[in-house]
Amino acid sequence: MSTPLRGAPVWSAGRADPLPSPRQPAGDGTRTGGSAGTDGLPGRRARSRRAARTWTRLISPVAAIGIWQLLSSTGVLPPSKLVSPVAIAHTAYTLIVTNSPTYGTLQGSLLVSAERWGIGFGLGTVIAVLLAVCTGLSRIAEAALDPTLMALRSIPLLGVLPLFIVWFGIGELPKDLIVLLGALFPMYVNTFAGIRGVDPKLGELARVLGLRRRELITQIVLPGALPQALTGMRLAVITSLIALVVGEQINANAGLGFMITQAEQFLQNSVILVSLLVYAILGVIADALVRMLERRALRWRVEFVQ
Repeated sequence: MSTPLRGAPVWSAGRADPLPSPRQPAGDGTRTGGSAGTDGLPGRRARSRRAARTWTRLISPVAAIGIWQLLSSTGVLPPSKLVSPVAIAHTAYTLIVTNSPTYGTLQGSLLVSAERWGIGFGLGTVIAVLLAVCTGLSRIAEAALDPTLMALRSIPLLGVLPLFIVWFGIGELPKDLIVLLGALFPMYVNTFAGIRGVDPKLGELARVLGLRRRELITQIVLPGALPQALTGMRLAVITSLIALVVGEQINANAGLGFMITQAEQFLQNSVILVSLLVYAILGVIADALVRMLERRALRWRVEFVQ
């Protein structure tokens, strides 16, 4: 009987092939790279899907600009009514590199408008959340504050602005206040609805666990109302920008709304369209930031969208 070679594996005839040692590579010798590649595949697929969605979102704006330019080049859209995208781009470049005595510079007007919007939107959002927490958690506060807020909400912003000018003059305060009101009401209504829409069973669970009132608010009520509150923030972004346009067109000496008013007097449609496009870009950027915040804050939420 021949003796086995030194170092060769030995097993009995009735035993199945031995399992590979934990220190030995399994299969054909391709080891951790295969498992790492498998683990990274979902991440790569998710990134590719996000990139595809990003490019898909650009299809409709690019197509609309192309059709617009085509209609302008063929004369279907006369320049007196709607200038072409090429003319708008040229006007925007001129406003950037030239300090016009009539309009100033585009970047200077943008900074002034962004400052007004940031102050009004920030204060309006904070005040709206505080009011919604008070009225959402207290029936007495709701009865005392909610009717007044709903009455103020029904007043058009364009009608409030002259009153603000009489009260506070023609400085920055009336414009900041009009933006504040534009952001306050959508944020308040949605945050209030989110607080009242929290499952009551969660409150019963909090009482069983012995949570205090502050812990109930911070750990159950506010997280449960967060999806609705972020929806209100997205609406507040748009309504506050609309309020900014209204506020800057009355007794303003700088800003995008001031440029629109000046261009209206000189019948320069290209300047008006440049200002409106900058407003639109501001809204898209702000909405994208809120959507990013929503994705990060609501990672626990299950989405059914394919």
